[in-house]
Amino acid sequence: MPRTASPYRPSGVAAPEANRHTTATLAAAVLGFFVITLDATIVNVALPSIRDALGGGITGLQWVVDAYTLMFAALLLSAGALSDRIGARKAFAGGLTLFVVASAACGLAPSLPVLIAARGVQGIGAAVAMPTSMALVRQAFPDPARRARAVGVWAMGGAMAAAAGPVLGGLLSLASWRMIFWINLPVGIVTLVLLSRTPHSPTRPAPFDWIGQITAVLAMGGLTFGAIEAGDAGFTAPQVPASLGIAVVALAAFITAQAKVSHPMVPLTLLRSPTVVVATGIGFAFMVGFYGLPFLFSLYFQQQHGLSALGAGIAFLPMMLLSACLTPFSARIAERTGPRVPIIAGLTLIAAGSVALAVAPASTPVWASALLLVPVGMAGPLVMPPTTALLLDAVPSEQTGTAGGVFNTSRQIGGALAVAVFGALISAPAGFQHGLRVSLAAAAAVALLAALAALHMGTASPRDA
Repeated sequence: MPRTASPYRPSGVAAPEANRHTTATLAAAVLGFFVITLDATIVNVALPSIRDALGGGITGLQWVVDAYTLMFAALLLSAGALSDRIGARKAFAGGLTLFVVASAACGLAPSLPVLIAARGVQGIGAAVAMPTSMALVRQAFPDPARRARAVGVWAMGGAMAAAAGPVLGGLLSLASWRMIFWINLPVGIVTLVLLSRTPHSPTRPAPFDWIGQITAVLAMGGLTFGAIEAGDAGFTAPQVPASLGIAVVALAAFITAQAKVSHPMVPLTLLRSPTVVVATGIGFAFMVGFYGLPFLFSLYFQQQHGLSALGAGIAFLPMMLLSACLTPFSARIAERTGPRVPIIAGLTLIAAGSVALAVAPASTPVWASALLLVPVGMAGPLVMPPTTALLLDAVPSEQTGTAGGVFNTSRQIGGALAVAVFGALISAPAGFQHGLRVSLAAAAAVALLAALAALHMGTASPRDA
């Protein structure tokens, strides 16, 4: 098979110049992934400060988180087609620019509805920029060995952002909660400057599934809106069954469209693989705990224990730091034990940590709660890398982008629904503490079900492949 020259090393271009191209590309991709991941983790500790400044109860805070997550989830499925059509470089630049502009709008928001709307636009930009950052790395490093190292650097960018987010959010909130959004501006601008030094990406025709995209947004939005409103107004409120009904109808329309259109967002044949189905469910269950628990405990530490935003951020530090430190070793662990062992171990750790937090008395000191969150943090590098590897090994190479989109969408939906349901539970008449315990029990149950499902995944380690 003839080899196609990489745009990052065209004929006649000296090696030092090609190396500068690949370095700039990797730096831009890492910074883009860093700032998007940071934005997902930095907001939680600032939620009480946002409520004090702009008003609104738990419902408003849920939408501050979920407006971003929902648009992120709904548009991830189409990001691959957009990247193919206009090129990964141009798609990344457009998504990141939109993200930066929306971040400025968040920081300037005069009211809660404006902030929520700007968060939704942030999610749109992030949905385009994050997967295309990975595509840029793939294009810049055609050699598999170099690409594997580059992907490791890229992943570390996300791990560092996740670890730094809560503490940085607490520090910035000492000045103003608006700073947690404005910090995205300099990072985004530097990323775009680096991107300007990279070669153009190849393009190819890629049809866009408008019916699938619209019905996906309606289904996810209706489900999340119904869950949030059920907690605020009760299940008998007319908007709750109406929104849930819209979600059901939109989901049915989405499935029908995927079966009939010539270029579906999610080819239904993809879901015939048990590994794909189980991996998608694991991604959902993982995010229920890994995304839902920080939302709960950001409010718990500040409302129930009276901590400042910085104090709450520091309380998350053991959980996030251990996750970041374990990330570089996740591939080696999976190679030694096979991927199924760390996946099941990580999900079991989420369940164990959730149960321990649920049974802990209300008088439990903050330091003890922080330590009990550590098992949840350890689950990240144990579960996600091997699950992703198994997923990509289970599909043809031409469907890896679509499979990755489905997987990441399921993760974002898990996070969005966790915030919606957990927020509804802690704001119910039974009280915050009761809602917290029920939420933790639910997170544990979901994680255990996913661990049981993981028993049916492939057992071959990467070494055996």
